[in-house]
Amino acid sequence: MIRLDHREKVPDELRGAILALGNFDGFHLGHQAVVREAVEWARGEGRPVIVGTFDPHPVRFFKPDVPPFRLTTLDQRQELFAEAGADAMLVFHFDGALAGMSADGFARDIVLEGVGAAGVVTGEDFSFARARSGNPTVLAELGGQLGFGVRAVGPVAEAGGVVSSSRIREALQEGDCATAAHLMTRPFAIRGDVLHGDKLGRTIGFPTANLALGTYLRPRYGIYAVTGRIIATGQVLKGAANLGIRPTFDPPKELLEPHFFDFSGDLYGQEIEVAFHRFIRPEAKFDSLEALQEQMARDCDEARAILA
Repeated sequence: MIRLDHREKVPDELRGAILALGNFDGFHLGHQAVVREAVEWARGEGRPVIVGTFDPHPVRFFKPDVPPFRLTTLDQRQELFAEAGADAMLVFHFDGALAGMSADGFARDIVLEGVGAAGVVTGEDFSFARARSGNPTVLAELGGQLGFGVRAVGPVAEAGGVVSSSRIREALQEGDCATAAHLMTRPFAIRGDVLHGDKLGRTIGFPTANLALGTYLRPRYGIYAVTGRIIATGQVLKGAANLGIRPTFDPPKELLEPHFFDFSGDLYGQEIEVAFHRFIRPEAKFDSLEALQEQMARDCDEARAILA
């Protein structure tokens, strides 16, 4: 699956595609419904499928000081879109030029001329263009004038209400991994390169693979049962992870620190993805390393039981 840039024309072999448009952060059940509609439409007419996503997120552009909130990176979204049946991912690099574009300009210059789309699928709540002046109705009117079709997919609801990225973020901030996984159809996962740390975990018998949190949403600080996947090899590891600032140690340092059971290899510099399965307990400050070691042993036993 290839990655495209909205500032460049789509290659000839992908022109005439059906374009699914949205932020798609988290790629939850609602997002999946939009892409599914695009895939079914495209397959019925023998066309390719392109999924368009925005990076940085428009919220980050307009409010640069908001706390980190991303649920997925571009790499993660690209893999998820491919699994859903897309042929390419189109990245909209959100900047002042894109933010200031008129709805007509977006439809003409990007959807028609840039992508050459035969059809566009969005969610009913999708907005675009200057001052959020564009919506599916406006896009359908412009598509009628310019020669491309438009379909809007309604919200997906389940027992807890309408599925949304906001609900997923709220669940994770409460440590509710199960709800987040239900809404996304997979566990929330943080991906990154393993960093060299201060190696304190190794000295107390629990070596960890340290990851920076970057632009990801910060779930509730605490201890989690996790699985890790080594991207290069696909190997899956089970473990327990601390996410937070490590209050027992000085100075505090915000990290994700998974300890993988029965693993003795070298992960430094490798890209891994850590999936959150269940919250075990909040972070705590211990009076001694011995007390910390005893609690970590209990945490690992609980994580093993959860993941068994």
